[in-house]
Amino acid sequence: MGESSGSVSIDVERISFGGKEHLIQTRCGSVSVSVFGDQEKPALVTYPDVALNYMSCFQGLFFTPEAASLLLHNFCIYHITPPGHEFGAAPISMHLPVPSVDELADQVADVLDFFGLAAVMCMGVTAGAYILTLFASRYQHRVIGLMLVSPLCKAPSWTEWFYNKVMSNLLYFYGMSGLIKDFLLQRYFSKEVRGNTQEPESDIVQACRSLLDERQSMNVWRFLQSMNGRHELTEELKKLHCRTLIFVGDSSPFHSDALHMTSKLDRRYSALVEVQVCGSLVTEEQPHAMLIPMEYFLMGYGLYRPCQLSLSPRSPLSPSCISPDLYSPESMGVKLKPIKTRIALKS
Repeated sequence: MGESSGSVSIDVERISFGGKEHLIQTRCGSVSVSVFGDQEKPALVTYPDVALNYMSCFQGLFFTPEAASLLLHNFCIYHITPPGHEFGAAPISMHLPVPSVDELADQVADVLDFFGLAAVMCMGVTAGAYILTLFASRYQHRVIGLMLVSPLCKAPSWTEWFYNKVMSNLLYFYGMSGLIKDFLLQRYFSKEVRGNTQEPESDIVQACRSLLDERQSMNVWRFLQSMNGRHELTEELKKLHCRTLIFVGDSSPFHSDALHMTSKLDRRYSALVEVQVCGSLVTEEQPHAMLIPMEYFLMGYGLYRPCQLSLSPRSPLSPSCISPDLYSPESMGVKLKPIKTRIALKS
């Protein structure tokens, strides 16, 4: 593993859910990174939303056999966890300053330096999508592509800023209370899976609610404070030249942000996939809706699922059965219920 003056491992390595966890000291504190797969392969870096880690944000996607075969066949996965969001994390000292979003983006660069990674593919969800987009704008040569789920790119509106302030105050004074969990679950999931007086919560929502119990409330508070102080990225988006694939649920509170972001990206290299009856956390609520768009997206890099695993009725794509016509820009926007795809990819 390569190191730079900006990042030094504390050398806390442990096996976590089949991967190896590294606690890396960066220029603005330590960060946990869980590594899955062969480190000789290209790197896919992930970053989750507020109060989540890779298990609560990405396991639905990576536990889907077709997605696992596509991603783990082609990449080594580096799951970056927001500071203090890893399993068993201790509360971060209140005497330490809350990092800015720019410092969190620089922290991603420190992680890449530590592992000796030159350029990576990135996948982020909401707050994590913002951090990775900011990273891509600051270190353009280090990002070959972005896969973003319900991304943010604007400064908080007054409504969002006030909502986050209320959550921050509740976290500060009452910890990870039931009300905070309800606020966060509304952020992540559509009402169809959150349940009501007649219908119980779905299994994925119950599992997420349980995992939120493991978060240190003040560490979540710090990440929320960082995101509430974020700045506009609209001008930076116009300078991005890497291919970008955006997913958003049509019930996501950040649906309009995703549309705005798509409108500012170069249409030759970006695509928007709207997933119907889904909230922000598409990776957990409807991970199968991501598979075929991801396959088409990764074809642009010459990456495919292994042929012996490509006969799934859910996703029959393989290098041997794809017509050249499907590589045309018009065909790159796949329409597969419950997906609405806008803005085609260009190879």
